[in-house]
Formats: sequence, C-alpha cells, structure tokens
Amino acid sequence: MPAPLSVPLPVPLFAKIAIIGLGLIGSSIAHAARRGGLAGEIAGHDASAAVIETARTLGFCDTLHDDLALAVREADLVILCAPVGAYKAIAQAAAPHLKPGAILSDVGSVKGAVMRDVGPLVPPGVRFIPAHPIAGTEFSGPEAGFATLFDGRWAILTPPPGADAQAVDRLKAFWQGLGSQVDVMDAAHHDLVLAITSHLPHLIAYNIVGTAHDLEAVTEGEVIKYSASGFRDFTRIAASDPTMWRDVFLNNREAVLEVLGRFNEDLSILQRAVREGDGQTLFDTFSRTRAIRRAIIEMGQESPAPNFGRDLKE
Repeated sequence: MPAPLSVPLPVPLFAKIAIIGLGLIGSSIAHAARRGGLAGEIAGHDASAAVIETARTLGFCDTLHDDLALAVREADLVILCAPVGAYKAIAQAAAPHLKPGAILSDVGSVKGAVMRDVGPLVPPGVRFIPAHPIAGTEFSGPEAGFATLFDGRWAILTPPPGADAQAVDRLKAFWQGLGSQVDVMDAAHHDLVLAITSHLPHLIAYNIVGTAHDLEAVTEGEVIKYSASGFRDFTRIAASDPTMWRDVFLNNREAVLEVLGRFNEDLSILQRAVREGDGQTLFDTFSRTRAIRRAIIEMGQESPAPNFGRDLKE
C-alpha cells in the first residue's frame, strides 16, 4: 500500500498531471496515481503513435495527446518519462506551454545531465525538481506498467539549489502517494551512488551475455542451453531497454568510469587469487559480499517474487 502523505496537501494533490513518455515507468506512474487518487486528470503523451494507441486501449490515462503542447497545457505537474537523451528536445518544445507554478520533473537514472540539459530551459515561475524512482523490471512499453511498481521502493529527489520548498514537499508527497519511500540528495552524489548500484550492474550484465553468446560456437550451443538459474537471474537486466541504457551511460560517463575503474581493480585481485590458488582471499571476499547481500534483502529492497510483486494475472 502507498505510504501516507507526510504533509497536509490538497486532495487530489494535482488537478492535472502530464506524463511524457508512456513506457514502463510512465504507465506505472499513471496506474499508481489513479490508484492513489493523486490527480484530477492524468494526461499522457508519447512520440510514438502506436504507443499512444496501446495506452488508449489499456486506459490508464484520462486523456492522450499526439501534441505535446496540449498534453502539458494547464498541467500542475509534468513528468518526463522518455529516455534521458530526449529530454532537452522535449523540454524545449514543452517550455512555452508550461503554466506558472507548475512543477517540471522526470524519472531519469542520471541527474547531473538532466540539470545541465533541462535546467536552463525551464521558464521563470516553473518549479524544476528532478527525481528518480529506483524501481523497474526488464520489460518495457505501456503494457509493462503496473500500479504497485513503486511500493516500498526508493524515489530520490535532486532539487537544484534554491528550489521552492513547498514544491519539493508536494512532489515528495506525490511519490509517497505512489507508494515510494523518498529521499533527497545532491545530483552529483546521486549519479555516483547509482553508477555502482544500477549502472555498473547493467553494464556487466550486457557484457556477460555478449561473452556467453561469443562462446556459443566453441561450446556448440551449450552455454545458453545449460544456463543455470544464477546465470538467468544475474543477466535478467540485460533484457532492459537498450535506448534508455545507452543514454544512461553516455550521460553519466564520469561516474560510471570511476566505479568501473574500481571494479576492475577488485576483479584483478580476484583474478590473481584464482591464478595463485589463494583460497583465503577468495573466502574472505565472498564472506564479506555475502553479508552485504543479506543486508540488502533485510532492508526490503528486493522482492522474493520473480514477478517483482506484480499479480501474475495482470
């Protein structure tokens, strides 16, 4: 169930919200906002006419618009849910149509680039508060969304210096209403944290699947045929949207390269331990990381269900 709102605010929180991009996250926001009664009107827009038609069939938005200007007009909250690389063009097109007092936010996994690309385009009087829900699955598209995606998951807000405090509280209440726990942090710190907790694991997953495929000729197809649950679980995220993740890596280069360098150093230590038969180093490393893994589970940031808590009948 969604967390209770932390501050007394109007019900619904927003007369109109506009969701720009109707994939997994955008459609899930629509489902969860409807569940929580957080908006009088949920408007949706997507660059793809096919996606809009699918969204129309699924019915998670009250209104759907081919025209971005119509979608954001009179919206109290506009959320960019497209790939990060498209944000600048979307912001340029939407800016003239944003009403004074509206909140402009997003869901991107990178925040420094969002501040850089979108911040200068925000009109006076519009409150710009980037956000990032740390939730998702390997599926994409409007069919993939579901109302409980954010339940118990973290959403991080990265308001710029001098951001309107009431607007921050209102957006925080919105994400709590969607079911999230909410934290606030600096954009640069966010990008470093997510580089290690999300971006690097995706890079490794993409790479190990590629390596397995390259070995198919050598092993006569047995790598994929006999892949155990560990391989399948570890590489599940390699099925994630390639456009979205391309943009993430290109827009968080410095942080990703920093943690990738540290990862390579640690990997070299393990490589040397294997080569030299150093069982103690291997045991100590595995014991330490096992304890860290258990702590993640105890903090409730992993669902035991392979469907991420989604009803299998949905």
